[in-house]
Order: sequence, then structure tokens, then C-alpha cells
Amino acid sequence: MSTMSQARTGSDVLLDVRGVRKVYDGRGRSVEAVRDLTFAVDRGELVCVVGPSGAGKTTLLRCIAGLLAPTGGQVVLEGTPVAGPPPGMAVVFQEYGRSLFPWMTVRGNVELPLKQKGLPRARRRELVDSALAAVGLADVHQAHPWQLSGGMQQRVAIARAVAYEPHILLMDEPFAAVDAQTRADLEDLVRSLWQRLGVTILFVTHDIDEAVYLGQRVLVLSSSPTVVLDDVRIDLPAERDQLGTRSSSRFAELRAHVFGQIQRAKDEPRFQP
Repeated sequence: MSTMSQARTGSDVLLDVRGVRKVYDGRGRSVEAVRDLTFAVDRGELVCVVGPSGAGKTTLLRCIAGLLAPTGGQVVLEGTPVAGPPPGMAVVFQEYGRSLFPWMTVRGNVELPLKQKGLPRARRRELVDSALAAVGLADVHQAHPWQLSGGMQQRVAIARAVAYEPHILLMDEPFAAVDAQTRADLEDLVRSLWQRLGVTILFVTHDIDEAVYLGQRVLVLSSSPTVVLDDVRIDLPAERDQLGTRSSSRFAELRAHVFGQIQRAKDEPRFQP
């Protein structure tokens, strides 16, 4: 069912996380948040990351995004070490309200990074129209974020990321702040976009069911100081639906396995694989 993560090399590897360690220094003491994270993500994969509360999931994502420098180890994207925010990467955060500019329209929010990218106006319009249609917001492009529901605001954030045409999309618990039905709709939206666009996705979540439903693989992190405890291959059918997939016996088996590993991480906070 599972195999431990190992660093890989080859043309299929898009993201290579090699022995990443993060120590926070402050007030006269050091805290080792991440001890040794090593795994690879192939081009076109959808990989989910779960772990106990405080396992360093967000720290890991910030190191991968070039927003936080690791204390040790290295993040390599498309063969190039990450030393700052990479041009081929987009990030969707949990707090969508803070990532959208309330004084700008939906179209303006989605178009902004394309202006910073220096794209001509016609190409920007084409990309924005396509992204808004993909997330079901073509008819509200002139609205402002504060006029939309939370789920629709998160769709705007996803559209902005998609319009940027990233090689890899990082998602940091993006659906934690929405209701259950909206969350299910957004999960299906992400899988649909992933299948249609072929983008590589690394999806961080605290929700085990969500990780198993979405991913091709689930990386289970240990408690802090963090290592990769398990790398679970999700052998569910490529076509998934909220009712049928979640009620299947295989889904239940995979969910139970991941849940058991997280409980193990809580019970053995300094477990080393």
C-alpha cells in the first residue's frame, strides 16, 4: 500500500525536496520545526500532504514556494534550486479574503499577476476569460470580491493561479474556511482543472478524507520535528465522485491506513523511519 519517499532523479521529476530542515531561532532558543523532509513529485502528479497539527505542513510549503529559506537541505524545481519565488509556480492560500484586493473587480484580481508578468493586453484577456470560465465565474467578472460568497472568492483565487499558467500549483489548506458542500464542489473543481490542464499540484490539508479523495499519493508527515512518515499510493479510479468514491470499500481502507499513520505520529512524536 505504501512506500517510503526517496529522492529521485530523472526527466519526470518536477519538484525534488532534498533533506529540507528548518530551525527557528528566537528569544535565546532554537526550535527544530522540520528535521528531514525528502520526497519528489513527478510532472503532472497531484500529491496531497497531511500530518498532525503543528507538523510543519505550512513551513514546508513556504520553503518550497521560496518564501522561507530552509536551514538545511534543498528544494529543486525543474532542475533549478529554489532561492526565491519561482516564476513557474503559483500558490493558493487558505485565507482567500486576504489574498484578493477588495477594491478591484474579479477580472482585475485575476489579471493582476499577468500584468506583473508583462503579458500583452490581448493575451491577458484571453487567459483571464479562460480561467474564469474554467472555475464557473465568467458571469461575475465585474463583481468585487466582497460581493461574493466565500466559496466564490476562493474560486477567484484559483482562477488567478490558473491564469498564471504555472508549472506547479501549491495549495495550502485552501478549503478549510468554507462549508462542507462548497468544499466538496471545490475539491471536484480542483480535480477537474488538474485533469484538463495537466498542471502539477501539491495540496496541503489537515483533512484525511480530502487528501485520499483528491490525491494520487498522500504524504504523511510525522509530528515535529518533522520527517516523511509514509508515502501512500492512492489506487482509486481516476474518475471520482463525492458519493460513489467516498462510499467505496477501497476508500475506507486507504482512509483508515492514513488515519492510523497520523495517530502513530501523535503517539510517537519523534519516530524516525
